[in-house]
Amino acid sequence: MDAVLRAAAVYTLLLVLFKIAGRRTLADISNFDLLLLLIIGEATQQALLGDDFSLTKAILVIVTLIVIDVGLSFLKLRFARLDTLIEGTSTLIVEDGRPLRKRLREARLREEDILLVARQTQGLERMAQIKYAILEKNGKISIIPYPSG
Repeated sequence: MDAVLRAAAVYTLLLVLFKIAGRRTLADISNFDLLLLLIIGEATQQALLGDDFSLTKAILVIVTLIVIDVGLSFLKLRFARLDTLIEGTSTLIVEDGRPLRKRLREARLREEDILLVARQTQGLERMAQIKYAILEKNGKISIIPYPSG
C-alpha cells in the first residue's frame, strides 16, 4: 500500500509542477530540458521505490501510475472544469498582426518564438502577416495567416 500512496503523491506533485511550469515547458525540449527530465526521472524513481527495488514493487508502482493516468483522463472527459484546470485552455497571443504582450509575458514567450513558428509552418516573415497566433493547450503555437489574394 505504501507504493500506491507514494506513486499517487509523486504523480500529483509532478502534475502540479508541470502545470506551474507552463505549457511551453514540454512543447519544445532543449538539451537543458532533456537533462532536467532525466534527473527528475531518477529522483522520481528513488521516491517511488524507496529502499525496495523488487520487481513486485516496480510493477505495482507502474500499474498505479497507469491507473491514475487513465482514471484522470476519464474524469477530464466527464468534467470539463477538471480538464480546463489540468490542461488549461488555448490562448490567443497575436490578433490582427499585433502581439498581445500581457499574454506573451504570462506564457513566457517572445515575439521571436511566434515568428519562428510562423516561418517554419506558414512561410511568413513578418508579424503583420499573422491574423491570429494561438498558444494551444499542448504548448504548440498555431498560426492563422491573413488570406492571400
